[in-house]
Amino acid sequence: MNRRSDPIAVFDSGVGGTSVLRHLLRILPNERYIYFGDSANAPYGTKTTEQVRELVLDLARRLTARGIKALVVACNTATGAAIEALRTQYPQLIVVGVEPALKPAADKYPGGHIGVMATPVTLEGEKFRRLLDRFAADHKITLLPAPGLADLVEAGKQDSPEGEALLKALLSAYAGKLDALVLGCTHYPFATAAIRRILGDGTELFDGGEGTAAQTRRWLETKDLLYQGPGQVLVENSLDSPEIIHLTRKLAGLE
Repeated sequence: MNRRSDPIAVFDSGVGGTSVLRHLLRILPNERYIYFGDSANAPYGTKTTEQVRELVLDLARRLTARGIKALVVACNTATGAAIEALRTQYPQLIVVGVEPALKPAADKYPGGHIGVMATPVTLEGEKFRRLLDRFAADHKITLLPAPGLADLVEAGKQDSPEGEALLKALLSAYAGKLDALVLGCTHYPFATAAIRRILGDGTELFDGGEGTAAQTRRWLETKDLLYQGPGQVLVENSLDSPEIIHLTRKLAGLE
């Protein structure tokens, strides 16, 4: 039986899931968290769906063995590849994923031009394709695979000349032409400053992390599992590196 004081496990292929953790800490500041980044196997976005699913299920086995009350998959690629398998394997556990925020973007800009920037695995996945089918008929939707951007965030170089060059090559043709850009990878919100410089202020950016945090809160309320603190965040990573732990804590706003 889960207890209110049991931790919420949040995991990602690396440091990117801290963009979701920030939303969780804002609306659920009193909870206890384990943040696990699998940087040793990053990036997930260039692996096959089967490889990602295997990595996620193995990581979930280790995290659930620690007595968690919820599992937040703070990775779009991992959500698309493994969320259904996780819910089947752990039917009594709160399992929340993240998906590209296409629905809120489409709702706000009916008939508009919406870009979806994500990893190739996310864009090609069945889960995203089902989401895309709901809005493609009434909107102009441009898919923008962005291999390499997550790697730069992992290295803390999202706002570097190298990151700017990558984003310019991908986005400069759409400056002034997109109503909205959906950031379909949890790493991408950390490149917001560079993205805004390239696209301009006329394009609204949408991040799925806020919805994930809100959904987590709803499930905790439903299950009567909200905890009233004191809050705590334990940061771990599959790489034995003080530098990656420091970067994770910095991106999460913990230092």
